[in-house]
This record gives sequence, structure tokens and C-alpha cells, in this order.
Amino acid sequence: MNTTRPHGRISLALRIGLAFAVMLPFSILYWTVTLLLLPWRALRIRTGNLYGKVMGPTIYRLAGIKPVIENFDRVQQFRPAMYVSNHTSTIDMWVGMWLCPFAGCGIAKKEIVKVPVFGLAYLLSGHLLIDRGNRESAIASMARAAAVIGKHKLSMWVWPEGTRSRDGRLTPFKKGFVHMAIATRLPIVPIVFHDAHKLWPGKTFQVTPGDLRIEILPEIRTDEWTPETVDAHVVEVWSAFQKALAPHQRTPPEDALATIE
Repeated sequence: MNTTRPHGRISLALRIGLAFAVMLPFSILYWTVTLLLLPWRALRIRTGNLYGKVMGPTIYRLAGIKPVIENFDRVQQFRPAMYVSNHTSTIDMWVGMWLCPFAGCGIAKKEIVKVPVFGLAYLLSGHLLIDRGNRESAIASMARAAAVIGKHKLSMWVWPEGTRSRDGRLTPFKKGFVHMAIATRLPIVPIVFHDAHKLWPGKTFQVTPGDLRIEILPEIRTDEWTPETVDAHVVEVWSAFQKALAPHQRTPPEDALATIE
């Protein structure tokens, strides 16, 4: 990984200020457009993709982080698809917004709407929200999400760990993405973020400029997956990440059996 020293306080403050100076007026324009498009969810989702194509590079460039992508062509090759990524850093979201193709739909915890500026943008986008704190509500949310995906022929971007890893290591995957894959029959394309936690640790503003290596793995077909074999498929996808990551980001051998939540 090509990195330098973290940004100093003054440099970081200027970068954050510039980010908000760009984000706020663009978000206001975006909110206006999505309000006009409220009856047309598919158009709002694509408008949200456009928002991500602008704001994603704005944030990662101001942070001094440069995505270096291996096998970029696989993003387009397998669409529509379910893009599944590990989650270790604040930068994951912004790069994911940029990397996700048009007609790609995100799925996030309902708490995201509380994030200033961005939360309202996500709410108006038509992208999917789930309530992970309530199992019955989460299942109902997944069913509605699958219906939206099928109706509009959308792709999906999913972080199956559910929340950021604190130390960069791969954590157990939740089962919801496999149920969604079975319902939609979308192929799964694993997208591996390497050492993103070293560039921008979650819940901090300690940002270190450098190259962010992103590896896009071959697709995993889901045509023959069934509800009876959900756990096996979770392990299959989790193992693809475990194998691709460097040893310091893998789950330690003594914890490797705990791959499912």
C-alpha cells in the first residue's frame, strides 16, 4: 500500500470544510430533483447513482485516497448482480457509491437517515432501508426489497458484515444477503477492500492519503441456491473474502468457524 503521513489538523479541517461546501449545494439540488421524482422510484434510484458518481470521488479525492481497482470490468460484466463487500473504513461507503453501477441499489440500516445531509439524500433516493433491530421487520423489509429489485431489474450493493470491522479483520456475515440472492437469483460479485482501515478508520477523522487496493473477484452463481442450504452459501462467500485478504485481515484460525451471525 502506498501511504504517507496522516493529514494534519489544519489540512484536514480545510478538506472537511471544502467537502461540505461541495456537498451541501449539490445535495440541495439533488433533494429537489428527487422530490419531483417521488412517483418514480426507479428514476430516483438512478438519480441516487448519479449523486454517488459525483460525491464519491469528491470525498475520496479530498481525502487524498486513490482507488486502485483490479478486474474493474467485472462490475459491468455481471450486471445486474449483487455486489458484496467487506467493510472496515469510512471511505468504503464513498468509494462504493462511485463504484456501484447505474441501476445499482444500496441497502442500509434505517439509522442512516439520521446522518446530517447524507441521510436525507439516502432517504429520498429510493434505495433500500431495513430494520436490523427487529427480526420480523427485517424479514418483511427483505421481502419488499426483493420485490423492488426484481420489478426494476436492479443490482444491489451489500455489506454483509452489517457494520464496520474495528480492526480491519473480516467478521461474521449475516444471512440476509443470501436470502436476498435466493429471492432475486442475482449472481454475487465479491468486492474486496484491502487495508481501507489504515487509510480512514471508522468513526474517526484521522485520514491518511494513499492508494486503496480494491479487488473484484469472479462471480458466484446463485441459480441453484435454496433456503435449506443458506448457511453453506454464507460460508462459501465469506471464504472467498478470507482467501483473498492478506493474513492480517483474515479471521484468525481459532475464530474461523464463527463465519455466520
